[in-house]
Amino acid sequence: MDHPHQELLEPDIAHQAEPPTSSLVVSTFAGQCLNACRLEWEKAATHEFVRQLIDGSLEKEIFRFYQMQDARYLEAYADTCSILSTRFVDPADKLWFIDGARLAILVEQELHTGYGRQLGYGPSEVAALTLTPNNRAYQNHMMVAAQRAPLVEALAALSPCPWLYTDIGMRILNNPTVSDGSGGIRDDHPYADWLRTYADPSFVSYTSDLLGLLDRVSEGITAEEQERAIEAFRASIRYEWMFWEQALTKQEWPI
Repeated sequence: MDHPHQELLEPDIAHQAEPPTSSLVVSTFAGQCLNACRLEWEKAATHEFVRQLIDGSLEKEIFRFYQMQDARYLEAYADTCSILSTRFVDPADKLWFIDGARLAILVEQELHTGYGRQLGYGPSEVAALTLTPNNRAYQNHMMVAAQRAPLVEALAALSPCPWLYTDIGMRILNNPTVSDGSGGIRDDHPYADWLRTYADPSFVSYTSDLLGLLDRVSEGITAEEQERAIEAFRASIRYEWMFWEQALTKQEWPI
C-alpha cells in the first residue's frame, strides 16, 4: 500500500549518491549534541501525543489540529532551508538545502490534499490559521538562527526536527503494536500513513545527510561556539515537545 508522502521522500539531493538506507548515520558533533540533551530528547520522543499517535488512540480532532499547525510549520522549515542555501559556497550544499525546502513545501501540499481531504480542511483553512504561541516561537527560533547565528548554531537548531521524527519512526518499526511483522506498519492502523512517512528509508537518509553537514560546519569551532550550538539544539528539542503539547491541548492565545 502506498502512503501519501512516498514519492516525496525521494528528493534529488546532490550529496545522496547511495541508495536510501534505514540505518541512521550520526556524526560526531551531532552525537555530542544528543548526549548533552538526552533528558529533553527522551521527553520529546515519548510525549503523550506521540504515545497516543503510535497506539492509535489519538482523537481525530487533535490530529487535525496538529496537521494544520504542522502544515504552517513546514512552510517555515522550507524558508529556513532556503535562507541556509544562501550561506553555503559549494553549489552542491546550496542544492541540498534548496531540495530540502522543496521537499518541505511538497509535503505541505500533500497534507492539504491527503490528510486535509480526510480531516476536512484545505489550503484556504491552513492559510487563514492562527499560529499557536508554541508554533510561532519555534518558527522564530529556527529563522533567527538561520539568518543571524553561525552556521553550526543554525544547523544545530534545524536538526532536531527531522532527527526526532526519524528516531520516532525507527522506534515505531520495533513496536509490536504497530508493526505488521515484516518491517512495515499495519494497514489497519488509523495513522498508518503518518507512521510510514517517518519510518521511510529516504527520510532516514535525509536526516543522515543533515547530521553530516552539521558535523562538517562544526570543524574548528571554539568551546564557546560549541556550547551555543548545543543550546540551540536543546531549544529545538524543547520546542518539539511544546509542538506536541500545543496540539494535545489545542493551545490558544490567552488574550
